[in-house]
Formats: sequence, C-alpha cells, structure tokens
Amino acid sequence: MSKRQNAKYKLDRRMGENIWGRPKSPVNKREYGPGQHGQRRKGKTSDFGLQLKAKQKLKGYYGDVTEKQFRKVYEEAVRMKGDTSQNLIGLLEQRLDMVVYRAKFAPTIFSARQIVNHGHIIVNGRRCNIASAKVYPGDIVELGSKAKEMALVMEAQGLSERDVPEYVAIEGPKATYVRVPTLDEVPYAVKMEPNLVVEFYSR
Repeated sequence: MSKRQNAKYKLDRRMGENIWGRPKSPVNKREYGPGQHGQRRKGKTSDFGLQLKAKQKLKGYYGDVTEKQFRKVYEEAVRMKGDTSQNLIGLLEQRLDMVVYRAKFAPTIFSARQIVNHGHIIVNGRRCNIASAKVYPGDIVELGSKAKEMALVMEAQGLSERDVPEYVAIEGPKATYVRVPTLDEVPYAVKMEPNLVVEFYSR
C-alpha cells in the first residue's frame, strides 16, 4: 500500500485549481498558491514546466499514485495500440480504487483506496484488497457486507457534486464496469492534458 505523503488539498492550491471539484477545496476561497510567496506574480512557464504540471495534476488526481507506479502505467500505454494519451487515461480509469470512486462507493479517491485496502470490496465474487488491481469490462465490483453500513459509503452515495459516469453501471451495492472510457467521457472537474504527460515522459 502506498501511503499518501502530503495533504491532499495542498495539490489544489499548488495547481491553483479545484482538481476533484470538492466544495471544501481552499481554491474556492483563494486561487493563489500556498505559502508566503503564493500571491506573487508568476513568470511565463516553460514547455517543460507545463508538461511537469500536467503530469503532477494527473498523478495527484488519481490519489497521488507513486512515480514508479505512474511511469509503469505510462509504459504500458505506450506498448498498446492507438493513441498513447487515450490509453493512459483508460488504464488509470481501470484501477480498482478508481472504479470504486466512480461508482460513488467512496467520497474521495483516497477513501476509495482505503476501502479497497481494508478488504471491503469484492470483484466477481472474490475479495480484492489491491487498489491498483485492473478491472476489465464486464467485471462486477461490489461492496462487502460491512461496507454497506459504513458512514463513509452512505456519505458518498448522497453526494450531489458528482454523477456516476456512463461506463459504470450501478445496481444497488453492485457496479458493473461497462467499458474502458475515452478522455472526453471521464468526468474530470478540471481540464486534464494527458498529451503533455506523454510529451514529458517521451523527452
């Protein structure tokens, strides 16, 4: 299990965007960066800086995946046929913790990972506690018996700030992963630029 090393809202402030679209994000109150130099005028960002920011934003959105894991996903996306940036998004959306989050079984990607790690998720009838496990079209992801009554899960299902996307079909405590989505199907709260991430790694 990879432990989150920093405060999740720090990323919002560093990027100047409400990455997950959460109402509690500090960016909703002030859009400048953290710290005493947060309000100073920023110079023009270089191409490398833009690519790095795009990578940090995408990596952070998926629960601050470790650099090693993220690079591994990128390398797999390169080996696949088709557009590498689309493949990258598809592979990230196939992570089990992401499917749990998209199905509104957890209020945040971080709590989705915790629910998986604690063994509360069943995939195709078998318990799975690996957050990065790959979910394939047709797989059924469901909540374990204890998880159905957890306050965290109930809170997530009542959230109005995000909807379940079309590529995840919900039936009560079960979710079926319908298909691997394309970039424009993924309900990001802010604009993601996987093409810049591909440029960053292919330098």
